[in-house]
This record gives sequence, structure tokens and C-alpha cells, in this order.
Amino acid sequence: MARTKTVITIPATLARFTEAPLGEQVSRRRTAAYARVSTDSVEQASSYEAQVKYYTEFIKSKEEWEFVKVYTDEGISGTSTSHREGFKSMIDDALDGKIDLILTKSVSRFARNTVDSLVAIRKLKEKGVEVFFEKENIWTFDGKGEVLLTIMSSLAQEESRSISENVTWGIRKRLASGKVIVGYKNFLGYDKGPDGELVINEEQAKIVRFIFSEFLMGKAPLFIASELTRQGIKTVTGKDVWRDGTIVGILKNEKYEGNAILQKTYTVDFLTKKTKVNHGEVPMYLVENNHPAIIPREQFEAAQVRLSKLGQRVPHGCTSPFSGRVKCADCGSIYGPKVWHSNDKYRRTVWQCLNKFNNDRKCTTPHLLETELEEVYIKAVNELIENADEVKKKVEDTILKVLDTSELERKKAELDDERVQIVARMEQDLSGPVSSADSQEMADYKALVKRLNENQDEGYKLSEAISNKKLRKASITAFLSKLSKQSPVKRFSGDQFLILVDYIVVYSRTRINVVFKDGTVISGGLLS
Repeated sequence: MARTKTVITIPATLARFTEAPLGEQVSRRRTAAYARVSTDSVEQASSYEAQVKYYTEFIKSKEEWEFVKVYTDEGISGTSTSHREGFKSMIDDALDGKIDLILTKSVSRFARNTVDSLVAIRKLKEKGVEVFFEKENIWTFDGKGEVLLTIMSSLAQEESRSISENVTWGIRKRLASGKVIVGYKNFLGYDKGPDGELVINEEQAKIVRFIFSEFLMGKAPLFIASELTRQGIKTVTGKDVWRDGTIVGILKNEKYEGNAILQKTYTVDFLTKKTKVNHGEVPMYLVENNHPAIIPREQFEAAQVRLSKLGQRVPHGCTSPFSGRVKCADCGSIYGPKVWHSNDKYRRTVWQCLNKFNNDRKCTTPHLLETELEEVYIKAVNELIENADEVKKKVEDTILKVLDTSELERKKAELDDERVQIVARMEQDLSGPVSSADSQEMADYKALVKRLNENQDEGYKLSEAISNKKLRKASITAFLSKLSKQSPVKRFSGDQFLILVDYIVVYSRTRINVVFKDGTVISGGLLS
């Protein structure tokens, strides 16, 4: 006997997403909306206000909905949800059971990042919270909702990528044409002029000149920062305390010599907006003589040379004039301060070789008190002053002539001219049809590339040699100027020491050499 199949439908008793009994479902859905604009322009502000007003009135007009709130983000990009506080607050409230339905204008308003969008939708769905995208007419509880949402989110993300690339292209075109963009609010020494160009703020420029002057006299950035703080001078952002990093940033800023390097950083990812320091990944642009200089070029270049050597000479966090200027004769390392008996009445600070106990062979050079270093300097400088006329004549007759840079600058100019010609020939070669890899044209082009690289290497070496000589000349000129006005020294002066002395070499307590900026070496020591 044939069997007859019978199918009996068992009605659902629980809501699919909320798991609440169907007979007990709340008739009014707690409804919120999300509104966002991505810029702070007047037009976008108007759109933002219109969205808030529209959703408030729209939700309240529906009897089946209970108005919760319109969550907002103003002037925030949609490519990532990480900094959208309004969005995050809405998601948190929804997951806490305070919202049943979220309305938003479109997929692109919700998020232009496909992953962020889908992750948020799925979290909400698990908690029984539906989202309605008005423009695309997508309900996330609809069977086709997630498929449509994935497609629309991907399109929105590609739109964001396109916008980002267009913006980046526009910015780089402006940079390539020499359009300098400056954050005037945090830029010490300059204001925005009536024509949008940089103009010198003389009051602030005095601080910039002071920083460069003190640095070239031999003071460490931390020492300069401490001095500005002591004088009660506020930073450009209005802070009372200066940091050594701020001083180094000012010393490195090429804008103070009238130039501007553009695109020092670049955006790595249009979604995360993460930026990275440009080490050659994208082009940089040097705009020479873009605006009035606060610091003369020779002085700026001399500061860069000293900065390049600074890390090897100055112990971090030390503000003494002896920092980085006392050397151990045994191993060549510098002396640094060390506190003895830090927790008792015999506490004192001594200077000793920083590598004294780091080598297999222990350095025999002694530790010295700071007052003993001052005593050695005072004896040496007074001996130098006694012979000041003789020293000055020797320096002017020999050393300053050796430091003349005119011949090096002539060679540098020749290299610059050659480089311009090489680049012009390379551009001419590239303008023609592409040749095969083994053609004579390609061989000539490769030879030009090789010579261009050689030219640049030679130019860098000449520039460094010129800068080193200029730094040395500036240092010795300051030394002679100070020496000619100097009377016998009775008390130690840190400023005077930094101007006159290059470094001190410690052999023993009875043999300590003071090497002055002109190269003069005066050997002395301590009586005990």
C-alpha cells in the first residue's frame, strides 16, 4: 500500500532576530538616525543641519516608531569609523539594547569602508537591530539586503579611493608648481601676509635668531630650551616650557633660510589616512627663495653641519657647558656627569669617561669635579689672553686662508651646470620613440644616468666640505672677536667657554689640554 507524505507547518513563536515571543513584540520600534558630513564648509554645514532636522521630523511622524536620537559626526571622513565619535556612540547604544532601527541617508554616509560597514551591520543584526539606507532602499533584515549592501559599500569605497587620488593629484600638482602651504598658527617667526605669502614677524624672529646664535656658539638644544623657559618666553603654541625637540625642529626647518621643501610626508592609505615621513617614496620639491629669510644661508648651513654631529657629542638631558666637550685621552670617548652618594650628605656630581667601565681595558683617566674643569679653563684662557695679538695674527695669516671656500664653490657651480645639461639631454632622449634594450640610444641614456649619479655624489661631498669650512670659519671668527675684547678671566662663564673652546682632553690630573677654536692647544693641569 502506497504511503502518502503529509507536511504540517509549525508556526514560528519567536521573532527571528530578537528571539522574543511573537505575541509579546513591542509594536513601536525605537528608532534613531545617523547623519554625517565630511567637511566643515558652509555648504556642508547646511546639509548637516538639514539631515538632522529631516530625520527628527520624519521619525516623529511615524506612529510605529519611537524617536531615540539623531547621532551625528560633522567634518569627519567616512573612510574609517575609528574617529567618528557619533557613529561609535550610536553602535554602542544599539548593542546595549536602546535602539531597534537605524535610518541613514545612504551607504556612503554610513561608511565608505566595506569592512567597517559590514562588520557594524552584522554586529547590529546579531542584536536584532535593523538599518535602513534610504537612498538605496536597502533594509538589512531583507534577504537581499546584505548582498546589495556589499555591492554598494564596495562602490562607495571605490568612490572614496577615486576622490582621494584626485585630491592627492591636485595637491601634488600645486606642490610641483611651487605652491607653499604653511600652518601659520604653529609657525614661529612668520605670519600670513595680505597676499597669502609669508612675512616675517619681527618679535618672533628675534627668538629664532637667538636659538641659531646660541646653538652656533656651542650650546646644546636642551640648554637653549632651558634658557628660553627661564626667561619666561612662551612657545609658539603658548606653552611655558620649551623642549629640546622643539629647538631641534626649528634648527632643521629650511624655511628660516627662505626656502621650502614640499611633501616631507605623504598619505600611505586613503582608508586609514595614515601618514609617513617621505624618505624618497614620492617626489619632494625644493622651492628656493620662496620668502624672506630670517637666518642667513651660511649660518643655516653651519647649523645643519653641527646638528649632524650633535648626537655623538652631547649626552642626552645634560645642560652643562662641558657637555660633549671633555674627552678621554685613553679611549677617545667623552666625559659625562655622574652623581655619587645620591642618597646621603656626601652627594656630589663628578665628570668621568662614559666608557670607563665598558671596555676590556679600564680607562686610567681620572674623574674631575666641575669646579676643577672650570679651574683648568680659567688658567688656559688667561694664558691665551696674554698672547692674544700673536694668536690673532697667526690665525688670520694661516687658518682663515685655509678655510676659504671660493674654489670649492666654483667646482660646485660647475657640477650644477653639468647636472642641468645632463637632465636636459635625458628629457630629450625620453621624448623620442622607445628603443630596444640593447640599442645605442639606450646605452647612451644609461651612461647619462650613471654620470648624473656621479655628479650628485660629488656635489654632496663638495656641499659638505663647504659647509664644514664655513662652520669652522664662523666659529673662529666669533672666537677672535671675543678674544680681542677679553680681559683676564677671574670667574668661569659658560657662554665665554662655549665661544672660545673646542674641547678639553684629559690625560691625568696633572696633564689636561684645552683646545681652543683656532686650534691653539694649552696644556695644564691641577695642583693636586
